[in-house]
Formats: sequence, structure tokens, C-alpha cells
Amino acid sequence: MAKRKTKKAVTLSEQLRHIIEAGDLSRYEIAKRSGVDASQLHRFVRGTGRLTTDSLDKIGAVLGLRLFQD
Repeated sequence: MAKRKTKKAVTLSEQLRHIIEAGDLSRYEIAKRSGVDASQLHRFVRGTGRLTTDSLDKIGAVLGLRLFQD
């Protein structure tokens, strides 16, 4: 029987990092437009910090995204 490959779960911070890297705005510009502290955003995207859902909603608004749970 063949082994099934399991997908590694992608974290919200990893998803946000990929979106930022693919977009036209820098982390600094996203932080500035959203009102979220730039260092907090940087730590979150690196996977070493946390953001509130309010901050994530603000960042999502700048990027044209909406946060939801399945």
C-alpha cells in the first residue's frame, strides 16, 4: 500500500507573508495604512509574534481580504 503524503498546515502568519510578498505594498506601508504597529506586523509575519483579530481585520482591509473561520 502506498504511503499518503500529508500536507503541512499553513499558518495564518505564513499565508499573510506570502500575500505580502506577492503584493505591491511593503510591510511598512501595510502597517501605516492599517494603523497596526510595524514591528508587531513584522514579528507576526516571521511567526514570532501575535496580532489581535482587530489588527488582522485592519490589515485585511488594506489588502482587500476578509478573515473568516471555516
